[in-house]
Amino acid sequence: MTTPAAGKLAGKVALITGAGSGIGRAMALRFAAAGARVAAAGRTPASIEETVARIRAQTGQDALAVAADVAVPADVERMVRETVARFGRIDILCNNAGIGSSKDVVAVEPEEWDHVFAVNVRDVYLGCKYALPHMLAQGSGAIINTASVLGLVGAPERAAYCASKGAVVALTRQIAVEYAHRGIRCNCLCPTTVDTPWVSRLLADAPDPAARRRALEERQPMGRLATAEEVAAAAVYLASDEAAFVTGTALVIDGGMTAR
Repeated sequence: MTTPAAGKLAGKVALITGAGSGIGRAMALRFAAAGARVAAAGRTPASIEETVARIRAQTGQDALAVAADVAVPADVERMVRETVARFGRIDILCNNAGIGSSKDVVAVEPEEWDHVFAVNVRDVYLGCKYALPHMLAQGSGAIINTASVLGLVGAPERAAYCASKGAVVALTRQIAVEYAHRGIRCNCLCPTTVDTPWVSRLLADAPDPAARRRALEERQPMGRLATAEEVAAAAVYLASDEAAFVTGTALVIDGGMTAR
């Protein structure tokens, strides 16, 4: 175990949802390496416990695992309460949990539409609802919501997903305007397809996984998928004092996809 060095987030407390794998786990590890104490939240206890174990082994930082379903108000309220009870405050909230949907507006059923919004949008609302009072009481805080480049542009067969991520972008901007004068910053990340275990599972279900992966890679001028670590690095910037004058922004991480 190493002794944690002072970093960009030294002394900060970060609560990160969807921290059991992919972008959320990369955020948790990167935030801890930057000096933050991390509460890693997710639905699967074993996964978030593994994230916490990695944090402790790699950085020596204290960390907390919180099992929670981000679409359930009582779970989110408890997630925030347990974080404050353990660390005394919340400086950074990363509303990162999310799911996908691969249907057009005609094919997607109301139940799937509602479920996508419950996870992708309701979780952001609930996280902010319960964490903001603590941030407002201390007069500072940084909220980072994981949206998507598809919250800014359209894509075939992504009706519910595009709509939900567009809602995250809009809510991010509203919160930024509402609370800027009270020391709260709120931004969102808009990555392209990220090379995570979730994407790997989707590719495995494709008729030709290799061809599907190539098609996803070719959407970006850089010719590859983003990595979870690249998204996490952007989150550290938005959470840090280096971004003290940055609020209400949708930071695009897309390898040039939207520049075409």
